[in-house]
Amino acid sequence: MKIENEIIPHELKPVSENNYAKTYFNKEFSLVVMEVKAPYIPIEGFMAMFNELSPFVKQHGIKKFIFDKRKMTTFHQPSMEWYFIEWKQKMYEHGLSVHRKILPDADWFAKCVEAGRAQIIKDYPDNIIHKLDIRYCKSVAEAIEV
Repeated sequence: MKIENEIIPHELKPVSENNYAKTYFNKEFSLVVMEVKAPYIPIEGFMAMFNELSPFVKQHGIKKFIFDKRKMTTFHQPSMEWYFIEWKQKMYEHGLSVHRKILPDADWFAKCVEAGRAQIIKDYPDNIIHKLDIRYCKSVAEAIEV
């Protein structure tokens, strides 16, 4: 299996696909990989794709979520805020606590993520971020292993 010209040494079964992302599942590791395939995702599409994934996470007891954002060229803070405050909170209640992120190869994007995360922590001091295992990886294969 290949994602972003990367050979993945583990089986990933397709779960869904829309205009913005492809989603895969690996039962052995209890994980889902969401591979973004668009440079920009409007907030309505962003929320819809995660809300569509929610029942799958609950049904299969997903423990790890890998968010491959390498194709993104736009950082949208309101989407990330919703993702952290709303979606991650709901999924944490269903056992999803391990998050791996693969960012685009652009320093400015990583700086936006860092600044956005700091702002979320400041604005929402009681959020669950301190309960989550969040790491940034260079590849899906690495994200599966760590």
